[in-house]
Amino acid sequence: MLEGFSNASRIPELRRRLLFTALMLVVYRVGVAIPTPGIDGQALAAFFDAASSTLFGWVNLFSGGALERFSIFALGIMPYISVAIILDLLKVASPYLDELYKEGEAGRRKITQYTRYFTVLLAIVQGYMIAFSLERIQAPGGGSVVFHPGIPFRLMTVITVTAGTIFVMWIGEQITERGIGNGISLIIMAGIVARLPSAVGTTTQFVREGEMSLFVLILILALALAVTAGIVYVETAQRRLPVQYARRVVGRRVYGGQTSHLPLKINTSGVIPPIFASSILVFPATVATFVPALKGWASYLTPGGFYYDLVYVALIIFFCYFYTAVTFNPVDVADNLKKYGGFIPGIRPGRYTAEYIDRVLSRITLGGAIYVSAVCILPTILIQRFNVPFYFGGTALLIVVGVALDTVAQIETHLLTRNYEGFMRRGRVKSRRGA
Repeated sequence: MLEGFSNASRIPELRRRLLFTALMLVVYRVGVAIPTPGIDGQALAAFFDAASSTLFGWVNLFSGGALERFSIFALGIMPYISVAIILDLLKVASPYLDELYKEGEAGRRKITQYTRYFTVLLAIVQGYMIAFSLERIQAPGGGSVVFHPGIPFRLMTVITVTAGTIFVMWIGEQITERGIGNGISLIIMAGIVARLPSAVGTTTQFVREGEMSLFVLILILALALAVTAGIVYVETAQRRLPVQYARRVVGRRVYGGQTSHLPLKINTSGVIPPIFASSILVFPATVATFVPALKGWASYLTPGGFYYDLVYVALIIFFCYFYTAVTFNPVDVADNLKKYGGFIPGIRPGRYTAEYIDRVLSRITLGGAIYVSAVCILPTILIQRFNVPFYFGGTALLIVVGVALDTVAQIETHLLTRNYEGFMRRGRVKSRRGA
């Protein structure tokens, strides 16, 4: 691997891309540290210490701590992600969007344009809602988090955080175009990883003060490595369906006759199910923050509780199947195979092929849903059993590992196209693996 990084530094274009990506991420982290005017930072930090299980704490995790500081990047890239997911889901109900997705590059550009417009609109709405909520939040010490509530504060907040979201969106697109990896994913990853040093420092302090034994720390580190290795294995795993192409004779040439495969990913839905499930479960706690009468009902869905874990797993399994059904259409795949003369050995083309693919996909999706549920429940177990002072695993770990795999795969592609040795001597870093 060290030789792979050494080879990467020898390619001027790849070196420029890596440097550009690093500089853009530094700009993003600098913006996270710039606060929005009119906010009492200490009172807001005290509020987030007590509201980590609400929607505010969830958004704060993916913004890399920008929301708890209420910086100019307080909303981060979450409005863009939300709009992209919603448009992806709406293509099932909207024939117009479905046609755009099938038009190729021109359709993708149009969808990207719609995503930008709706991102700005959503950022304006979310910015106003957050400003309105901050004016009514009382910190645990009794102080207000807003110095001068009113229309000027709301207007300034909306303009600031919306401009910040647009700038973060631009950074992500620039990284994708001129850097390495998917810019939006790297920004989310940078926000998550930025909180790791603080978590490590807190854990070290726990060990020094005797609140956590050294044996437990070693056990947690070993478990972290094991879970990371498991995520890498499953995220790159595939179920490969053999595909045979019929021979066609055109003049004196023979076309087709090759044997290929149809890759079905074990975890087709990625990190979307835990994001949806967590967003739904933190909503009651968020409402209870402003409506004290609902705190009794919201207590049943407190993170770490039996009912919370039960509903969380059920929602993850549901969204795994739902999002897979939305993004992968066996009928279209079967029609494309039939169109180009391909068929699965032993299965008749057309409807029977679609039914077979759907049956196989349903089975492997169940395994993927159980895997995602296990990884996402792990933080609760660690906190309850070992008094871990930070959330390990879950959606954050899935995102970090997935983005790292895709980024390394892109670097590997640049190396291979220029006949340099990659990161692995006996194999190449691939985005998928046969299973």
